[in-house]
Amino acid sequence: MKLTPIDSYRWLIPRGEKSRMRTDVVVYASGGLLEQIRHDLSLEQAVNVAMLPGIVGPSLAMPDIHQGYGFPIGGVAATDWNHGVVSPGGVGFDINCGVRSVTTTLTKDEVRAKLQEIVNQAFRDVPCGAGSEGSFRVTDNELEDVLERGARWMVEHGFGSERDLEFCEAGGCLEDAGADAVSSRAKERGKPQLGTLGSGNHFLEIQYVEEIHDPEAARAMGLYKDQAVVLIHCGSRGLGHQVCTDYLAQMGAAMKK
Repeated sequence: MKLTPIDSYRWLIPRGEKSRMRTDVVVYASGGLLEQIRHDLSLEQAVNVAMLPGIVGPSLAMPDIHQGYGFPIGGVAATDWNHGVVSPGGVGFDINCGVRSVTTTLTKDEVRAKLQEIVNQAFRDVPCGAGSEGSFRVTDNELEDVLERGARWMVEHGFGSERDLEFCEAGGCLEDAGADAVSSRAKERGKPQLGTLGSGNHFLEIQYVEEIHDPEAARAMGLYKDQAVVLIHCGSRGLGHQVCTDYLAQMGAAMKK
């Protein structure tokens, strides 16, 4: 598949590469990453996403792109509210799975001096692996507050700052979120897993900014060369999986009508 470089970190698969494409595909990757990406069907899947009815803007592929079940993992697309497709499991079952970068005021050399100590503390404080449960418990009512208020609930309970909310889409919570749309089974599965990392390809890594490719974007996000950052990849664990299971069943029934 032909990719045309846009700049040092973006690649274009133009609309027209395949006959039914409605828009372009834009891939965010270095040259080295791109070679790895070519080893599976993720680019084909990104092209398939570009064929969806009602897609708005390009089909995007983030640097973590790899083969998924429909969309590629790391694929992003927006569809028109009135005429676009709706899929509760386009990328997979882990609703809101993604990667977030948490900035620090430390440099890579400052962190490297205490790296092993920091890693050991992270393992103690962040439950991970299949079946892992959180180190703090919430009541049923508190879990519903988390579902409806999102990141703000966490900030109010000491797990972040107001500034963190400024760097989250929609302040870390959608206005019309409603816990009543989540089944009791999903809540039951999610309740003991709040604050956990999960398993599979989820991770918590200590990294540093090696290169700046887009100075304007870096300034907006508070990133600078040799800065230490924490990269977190996680999702919604059993709660999100159950929500997707529930709504796929409903949509399957609706499609037959």
